Amino acid sequence: MITPHFPILQVVLPLIAAPVMVLARRGTLAWLLAVAVSWAGLYISLALLAQVADGGVISYAIGNWPPPWGIEYRIDRVNAFLLVLVSLIAAVVVVYSRASIGAEVPREQQYLFYAMYALCLAGLLGIAATGDAFNLFVFLEISSLSTYVLIAMGRDRRALMASYQYLIMGTIGATFYVIGVGLLYLMTGTLNMADMAARLQDVTEVRPVLAALAFITVGVCLKLALFPLHVWLPNAYAYAPSAVTAFLAATATKVSVYVLLRFYFSVFGASAVFAALPMGKILLLLSLAAMFIASAIAIFQADLKRLFAYSSVAQIGYITLGISFDSVTGLTAGIVHLFNHALTKGALFMLLGCIALRLGGVRFDNIRGIARVMPVTSFGIVLGGLSLIGVPATVGFVSKWYLVLAALESGQWWIALAIVLSSLLAVIYVWRFVEAAYFREPDPGIVKLKEAPLEMLVPAWLMIAGCIYFGLDASLTVDGASQAAATLLQGIR
Repeated sequence: MITPHFPILQVVLPLIAAPVMVLARRGTLAWLLAVAVSWAGLYISLALLAQVADGGVISYAIGNWPPPWGIEYRIDRVNAFLLVLVSLIAAVVVVYSRASIGAEVPREQQYLFYAMYALCLAGLLGIAATGDAFNLFVFLEISSLSTYVLIAMGRDRRALMASYQYLIMGTIGATFYVIGVGLLYLMTGTLNMADMAARLQDVTEVRPVLAALAFITVGVCLKLALFPLHVWLPNAYAYAPSAVTAFLAATATKVSVYVLLRFYFSVFGASAVFAALPMGKILLLLSLAAMFIASAIAIFQADLKRLFAYSSVAQIGYITLGISFDSVTGLTAGIVHLFNHALTKGALFMLLGCIALRLGGVRFDNIRGIARVMPVTSFGIVLGGLSLIGVPATVGFVSKWYLVLAALESGQWWIALAIVLSSLLAVIYVWRFVEAAYFREPDPGIVKLKEAPLEMLVPAWLMIAGCIYFGLDASLTVDGASQAAATLLQGIR
């Protein structure tokens, strides 16, 4: 039976596909392989989610070395939820990428793009699946190194600078993370996270443990672009190819948030992080700063990709705000927003890629009157914008509703007010697009334009449809997020 090997197969398939793509050196074959491994990964992740729902935690020992001696892949409700998210986004974006990458990446480099895409997917899935702290670092580097190459493939020469900036910041983050893991290994003698959590309870010398917590927090927050450690993100999103921006915005930062959740609640324990230390207050302040400052900066951007990049920084603030409450409701809000924001921002960047395909860019001075010639694309962006605002019947409303509930549950009504006020800033930057696209006269040069190809529009609109469907019926996502939240608060058993 192949089913027991699903935890390793979802990582191995894209990992093997990448060198095959390089050897084949043919863009079409590479794309077909990328589609195959992405959709296979989606099937596997859904099967794992079903197994976890029925039978609890799945433990898979690599090479038949039992944990904690060997590397363990450990799947529970938390990372099963994340595996579905990453593989779902990958499966949709890879279909979209054929026309988008065909226009943005030279033909002779396209097979390299798909090879890096497969490596990045393998790294992200590996981060989610592994139960070994150092193995997580290895997958973190696999995904990061491939991401640097993907960003550098952008048409604008500034993509190289954005990639280099991300490389520097990513390397610093990875260094901080591995120093923290080294300190934990020094104190516990193990790298298996479940074993590490058990042994930390018997550690009496707390200063190295607190130092490890500090290093891991800073390192991971650099990766997830928590304000003010977000400086790499706007340029990376703005100058990368459209398919890369959509994929990264929907997955990379979300996986990094998962790493933070896993260490805070499963390894260190909520009591050590939030009771013994002021991490809740620190996260709260940084989250509020992201929600307001990043949204305010987004309002003044001249390029739509940069605008939504700063919006992503603000949305990450909502996710970490949920974590800061240290409650089931707060964690549910943060985890469900991982899914909801991935759908919304993935769809938005894919639709911006449709405009970029026709116009060559997405600056406000280029898109005047674009709704008259690309009405389907423009309306999709409006719906995605409404989700960012948190309008009822969209997934953004579900996230903010649970955040408000968590704030009121903790007796902090002023945070609920801050959530509402920060959403008004989103109204302003979304309205900027509406005003430019619908209420300005189009330039003569765009009158003859037409909609993007269906192979780009259909995947983007599938994501938009998800934003509406899961906004109207949130039972599936909220139930999954609440089960994941309960699992985290219980710790590794």
